[in-house]
Amino acid sequence: MTTRVTINGRPHALQADPATPLLYVLRNELRLNGAKFGCGMGQCGACTVIVDGKPVFSCLTPLAALEGRAVRTVEGMGSAERPGRLQAAFIKHQAAQCGYCIAGMLTRAQALLDAHPHPNEQQIRRHMEPNLCRCGTHHRILAAIKDVAGGAA
Repeated sequence: MTTRVTINGRPHALQADPATPLLYVLRNELRLNGAKFGCGMGQCGACTVIVDGKPVFSCLTPLAALEGRAVRTVEGMGSAERPGRLQAAFIKHQAAQCGYCIAGMLTRAQALLDAHPHPNEQQIRRHMEPNLCRCGTHHRILAAIKDVAGGAA
């Protein structure tokens, strides 16, 4: 079966079992390795990507649910050479320690900022709650998001 989906602005016709989790297609077929396999149960957020403007756990999202939809991964936000604004703020605030959760944190935060460019601190905290950082850099992640939000938080 073919699933047509746009990923980071590029159309793709994906040939995979419709039940295949998006995470596996991103990592194994498209070599977009930003999203990580964490728990496989949607409880850690390491696999978070943006689908039609909303953060989703790619480990739980089957390919069949993506027909005609738009997916944005951390790779679609910028690069090491040209980081996006949010990525630059994460670097500035040293929000990454081990780096495992960061792609998911970035995409979840980007979804919030796209929908609400100037969230307050309570909105940021509530929105970011599903994503976990085992290294404990939540305060630096919050500072980076607040920085991009214009300090309104």
